[in-house]
Amino acid sequence: MALGIVQVNKLNLMQGEFDEVENYFLFVGRGSGVNEGKLLSLNNDSDLDTLLGETPSVLKTQIDHARTNAGQNWNACVIPLDGVMPWDEAVDYAMTQVTVEAVIVTDPVTVAADVEAMQAKVVNIMGQYMRPIWFMGTTRALDPDPDSGEAWSDFTAAIKPLIAAVAADSVMIVPSLWGFDQGTLAGRLANKSVTIADTPMRVATGALLGAWTTKPKDNAGRVIDMAILKELADARFSVPQWYPDYPGMYWGDGALLDVEGGDFRVVENLRVVQKAMRRVYPLAVYRVGDRKLNSTPASIAMNQNYFMRPLREMSRSVQIMGSTFPGEVKPPQDGDIVISWPMRTKVEIYMVVRPYNCPKSITCNVMLDLTNYAEA
Repeated sequence: MALGIVQVNKLNLMQGEFDEVENYFLFVGRGSGVNEGKLLSLNNDSDLDTLLGETPSVLKTQIDHARTNAGQNWNACVIPLDGVMPWDEAVDYAMTQVTVEAVIVTDPVTVAADVEAMQAKVVNIMGQYMRPIWFMGTTRALDPDPDSGEAWSDFTAAIKPLIAAVAADSVMIVPSLWGFDQGTLAGRLANKSVTIADTPMRVATGALLGAWTTKPKDNAGRVIDMAILKELADARFSVPQWYPDYPGMYWGDGALLDVEGGDFRVVENLRVVQKAMRRVYPLAVYRVGDRKLNSTPASIAMNQNYFMRPLREMSRSVQIMGSTFPGEVKPPQDGDIVISWPMRTKVEIYMVVRPYNCPKSITCNVMLDLTNYAEA
């Protein structure tokens, strides 16, 4: 007669939490002789003079303003460069050690090829590590010297060619106008009081922190104005702005260098898609060779629900005191996950990410009612 057998197996249903990569940025730029070539971790308590040297540097300035504008629970990492190691090699080294959402290169781009190299690095990192990532670069600053400096018109004419013909949907370039613009935007985008789906233009996030009241001047003493900022914004740079008769400095769009009509011309669109990419990847890996994913109607329905998990989690909203704080994307609908079998051993999965509308231009129309309501 046969003997009774009992076997108990541990099954993994992939229900655990995903690692939070968002809001964690890597800063790369020329150092000041301290810890150059090393990958350093930073948070709100870090002593920048100890880690990056007491000597002032553009890298330290940007990190200081990023930390200030990011607020609570800020974390980042940095590789100070020694002037020999280029930024792309530093990024390659960092990718073997950490996973980040974005790379902030604080040394200015000098030619369009520098910007194209950032986009190429995005593609290479995705191909090697399956890590969605985006880059933020900056330009040189204006020379305000009355004798040898330049006017705002000369400055804008000099930096526009850096991005005019570039198609780079994962790269943004911030002009150096106040001197700490790039770090301020990096901090605003890493601020955890808002979501990755929020534009840096959001006024309710608060005014930019730093010495923004003093506006820069050119060699003729002309103070920067909104006409200059609009010219740069129209050229696809990401710039700060202010509103007439409204206190504080704020930011414009987080502009990316996508082509006209592209889906990724603003950073909030890219960030929500990249977050969905990061979360669906381990789910897809876990299904490799698993016959639970097959072409039967029951399997298709079950796996549509399985792969919908990132969208469900990203769409959770909160209601309090009659106000709704929306999730990062709209709740998924039927048909937002499509599973196709082009071959018996090859499956293709399509996901639809639906961001919410966001008001960036508001027109208020005020009218009179001059009806005579007097009683007869």
